[in-house]
Amino acid sequence: AYMKALSLSPGEIINMIKSSGLLGRGGAAFPTGEKWQSCADTGAERKYVVCNADESEPGTFKDRILMERDPHRVIEGTLIAARAIGASLGYIYIRGEYPSALRSIEAALHDARQEGYLGTNVLNSGFDIELEIRTGAGAYICGEETALFESIEGHRGMPRIKPPFPTTYGLFGKPTVINNVETLCNVPFILELGPDAYRRFGTSRSPGSKLFCLSGDILRPGLYEVPFGTSIRRLIYEMAGGIKGDGELGGVLVGGAAGAFATRDHLDIPLTFEDLAGCGLPLGSGVLMVFNDRRDIRQVLLGLGRFFAHESCGKCYPCQLGTHRQHEILARIAAGETRSGDLDALKDIGWTMSDASICGLGQTAATAVLSAIERWPEIFYSQTR
Repeated sequence: AYMKALSLSPGEIINMIKSSGLLGRGGAAFPTGEKWQSCADTGAERKYVVCNADESEPGTFKDRILMERDPHRVIEGTLIAARAIGASLGYIYIRGEYPSALRSIEAALHDARQEGYLGTNVLNSGFDIELEIRTGAGAYICGEETALFESIEGHRGMPRIKPPFPTTYGLFGKPTVINNVETLCNVPFILELGPDAYRRFGTSRSPGSKLFCLSGDILRPGLYEVPFGTSIRRLIYEMAGGIKGDGELGGVLVGGAAGAFATRDHLDIPLTFEDLAGCGLPLGSGVLMVFNDRRDIRQVLLGLGRFFAHESCGKCYPCQLGTHRQHEILARIAAGETRSGDLDALKDIGWTMSDASICGLGQTAATAVLSAIERWPEIFYSQTR
């Protein structure tokens, strides 16, 4: 695929990605081709490409497996993106807690450099490209694209106000394309076999396949690749073996820690961006955390609340204060010490964070809580005083 990209013009590459309908796999689902086009159109002399491998959300592990088991595909997708936008330098930003993935990418970069796929005038194509690795230091917030830029630049990882957007003002103030690992791993397939071959999988609005991370109370947890449009029921019961133990399905947290809860009523919903959105469920990064009916959802929410309170960078007050206040209330509820007004306070905090936080962490920190209030309001009222 990379060899083919070197024989095509940047515009031809971008048009192939556009025709494929590839959407970002990191959670935002932004059209990849449009992002690349926007960056290429700036005409800037210096541009950057960044592979976002700072996978830190609970329940998400797809990017780790891609990097550990197929690192050359990650590099190939990143190089094709660089060719498409005219970047001569790129970064692969890897979560600091992924030492095995880091070693795999380092070895693959060494191999690629030895074979002449990196450097000056790659394979006599006139294309110059270098890739460098940067590692995080344990901050979930650095998965947010602008906070990741700040980290690469040597600053504390905190998100920037947008606009301007990265495609016009990104890393070091230059136009930048940043894509998730899974997104970039789809690119070689599209270049090699064509957009039509890619669109044979999935649906018209959610083309291609998707990696889903299944964990929790299921018989066969793991990473599953299925075409978009596969139902939640098929994924959990036919492929992952169903619920583990004697319990029945209690709920499924769809989309990861920043996701929302599905119930048995949602099992036949197709896993696509459009179908899930119609039910108020985010696809996110492709996480399905399964809980049987014996799990205490209040304890699950407490763990999520603790995570977001710990990971808030503190730049904006809605998130800084809201995540800690949310955690305090969830701790009381989990202990069976619910106070009058706690439920209304949780709703107010959640809506405020969603509307007023400057980045995705605060905007989604209450999604699971608000979802649980809607699905199972009774669990918040037990032992009220």
